[in-house]
Formats: sequence, C-alpha cells, structure tokens
Amino acid sequence: MYDVIIIGSGPAGLTAAIYTTRADLKTLVIAGARWGGQLMLTTLVENYPGFPDGIEGPELMENMRKQAEKFGAEFIDEDFLEADFLKSPFTVKASDKTYEAKSVIIATGADTKWLGVPGEKEKIGRGVSSCAPCDAAFFRNKNVIVVGGGDSAMEEALVLTKFALSVTLVHRKDSFRASEIMQKRVKENPKIKIMFNTEVVEVLGDQTVNGVKIKNNKNGKVSEMPIDGIFVAIGHFPNTGKFKDIELNESGFIKVRNHFLTNKEGVFVAGDVHDAEYKQAVTAAGYGCSAALEAEKWLDE
Repeated sequence: MYDVIIIGSGPAGLTAAIYTTRADLKTLVIAGARWGGQLMLTTLVENYPGFPDGIEGPELMENMRKQAEKFGAEFIDEDFLEADFLKSPFTVKASDKTYEAKSVIIATGADTKWLGVPGEKEKIGRGVSSCAPCDAAFFRNKNVIVVGGGDSAMEEALVLTKFALSVTLVHRKDSFRASEIMQKRVKENPKIKIMFNTEVVEVLGDQTVNGVKIKNNKNGKVSEMPIDGIFVAIGHFPNTGKFKDIELNESGFIKVRNHFLTNKEGVFVAGDVHDAEYKQAVTAAGYGCSAALEAEKWLDE
C-alpha cells in the first residue's frame, strides 16, 4: 500500500515525487518504458531556471530522477495500463502487476500530434519524424522540411541545420507564433528557408519519403516538393485515453478542480496532461509541486 502513486515521469511527475517523499509519504512512480517525458527528446534547454549555460534535456531529467530516488521514491519503468478510481484504495496496473494507493497524481504528459495526411503514418521512422535530436543524424547532407510555427518547430529546424543540406519551415499561416528570439535565430540561419501559407497534404514515396504534396492556402494550388525527410512539430495531445473515470475537457485535457484535483477525490493532476496553455518544463514542475502539496494536505485531512 502506497500513500501516493504518481503516473508519469516528466518534470511534473518527478517534481511531485521529490515533494511527496520529502513529506515522508510512501511513493511509487510508474515511470513508463520510455521514462522522462518530452525532455528526453530535446537537446539544450536554456529556459529552465538555475542553468545559465543551459542543460541537456536528458541530463536534467536524470538529475530530477536521482533526486526523487535519493529521498526514497520507488520507480517502475513499465507502461501504465489502467486504473480504478471508483473505490478506495485506488488500484493502478502496470505491466502484469497491480498496485494500491491512498492517492494518485496523474502526470502522464502529452504526445506528438501528427498531420493525419495520406502517406504519413506508414512512413513514421522511414523519413517522417517528430524529433530532430533523435533522428537528425540520419539526414546528413539531405533536404528536409519542418512543419509548424511554434518554438518546437524552430528548435527542430535549428537542430537539423547541423546535419541537413537544407531545411524548409512550412507553416499554414502567414506568421509564426514562436518566441521572438527563436524566430530571430531561424531567420538568421542561412540553411533555413521559410514557406508561409502552405500545408502538407500528402507524404510521397514508396518505402521511404521522397517528397511531399503541398498546398498554397491563398490560391489553392497543389504542387510536389522533393524532400528526403519531414519533421512534424505542430503540437501535442494529452495522454488521457486510459483514464476511464476522469473527466476531460473538450480538447481531451484533464479538467481541473480546486487546486489540481480531478473529479475523483484523492486523484490529482499535474503537467501537460491538463495544461494546454503553457506546456513548459518549468510550469510542469510547478504543477507537480502543487499537486504533491495538495495530495499531502488531503491525506492529512
């Protein structure tokens, strides 16, 4: 029997674990087979407080995990399967085992949102990617495109310039939503070209990507563009599909009540699984802290 089970191991889940264990609550973290969240797929993180020279995403997550383990958090690197929040104690299943807890913190984060166009799904891993730090080296001296207009798209494009021959940023609107500093870096990089008012409508190629069909949103013209790879950076969707009894909003994010409480008393939420607005590592960590404090207070009461 655990005081708290934390489902998820990104900044929110690991910060929550640091706080619950320091409060002397017996804590289990269901970390997942690919633990660490989205920061495990990033390179240099420059906007997390305390690191004036930046820190590599995986290193930051390793440090957070070690800190939680130091204070006594137990970890299971297995994927969460299902949970029963209808009766107390709550039960949470991972792999072939079931665990019990008095309270639960859901911190399952969010995953990549794909374009959903013909030819995309079957070529994921064969020219279609959502992670430049993971796959950029496979596109050395090749021509690639990045789809998106936010900071993630800018970062993907900049990482790819270290390997690719050319990088084209494709965005369906006439301006980016990325921060000014990221836009400046992109626009000043000679390897990066920009195509506004353009959508990818099909991914071409037999076994691997050899081009895309693009549509001009102003005149409706569709043309083919030869490329070797496509990196999708248009956002993420919350990992809420396995929670049967938890209330979600219209976008699929967990609906929050009164200080990070879900519609089930004793079940709390933290991070990108409910935060559709900021989606930053530092805000996720802050949410993890808050959820842990609320769980501690609820258990005391």
